[in-house]
Amino acid sequence: MAIALSDRTLARTRSDLSDFVTRHRKKLKPADVGLPTTGGRRTPGLRREEVAALAGVGLTWYTWFEQGRDIQVSENFLLRVSKALKLDDAECSHLFLLAHRRPPPPEARQWPSVDPPIQQLLDDLPARPAYVSNLRWDVIAWNAAADRLFDFSARAQGDCNIIRMLFADPDLRRRLPAWREDAPRLLAQFRCDLAAAPDDPAMLRLIGELKKLSPDFRCWMEQPGMEGYGWGVRVVLADDGTRHSFVHQMLIVDEHRHLKMVVYFEE
Repeated sequence: MAIALSDRTLARTRSDLSDFVTRHRKKLKPADVGLPTTGGRRTPGLRREEVAALAGVGLTWYTWFEQGRDIQVSENFLLRVSKALKLDDAECSHLFLLAHRRPPPPEARQWPSVDPPIQQLLDDLPARPAYVSNLRWDVIAWNAAADRLFDFSARAQGDCNIIRMLFADPDLRRRLPAWREDAPRLLAQFRCDLAAAPDDPAMLRLIGELKKLSPDFRCWMEQPGMEGYGWGVRVVLADDGTRHSFVHQMLIVDEHRHLKMVVYFEE
């Protein structure tokens, strides 16, 4: 009985793997991966031979993999296929779990991005600072007004994180007159998000770094029962000393990838 159950479990996993890879291949258009668009396509998405060529793997091996056959594939194979299918971090991790029953290595982590219509939506709010962040509070897209307020474009990729900026950027802290009120509120919201991924290595790495960098972060992170929640800072001083006060709205951009847009409305 145990053997039969194991066989059914493996069969189901291979079926799930096949469905997952096929679905993502069919979602892609040739233009999405830099291929010319030609007529005569009877099925949606990319062809298997196109994915195999983009990934730099053999067509037969890729075909067997997509069909869910009982073959052994390497970590490098999975990373190449993930890149060819333009999988984000969550999708790449799911592929590894289906194929290897373990997540991908940390170095496989890709910086997330937003679809062009979301960037267009940000840019269509020229008078209101707005940005998109993920569950870890990395800022992955913004408009010009938000860039003027927080100087996102001048920051290194790993430093473009709202919680890191709030607790580890002394220049920004000097421009936040209500920092003592804002920082605990945003940290309380961050802790709520942490509950959705308490074992995520990237989240835990960020928390460990900030505990070393900021006594306030270390104290408040370990303090139970923090009251009040917030998505953004309420008061910011411009370079010329002008005081700007804001209220905020949060919009869900992608529920599955935990992407949210925070829009600042000046009072």
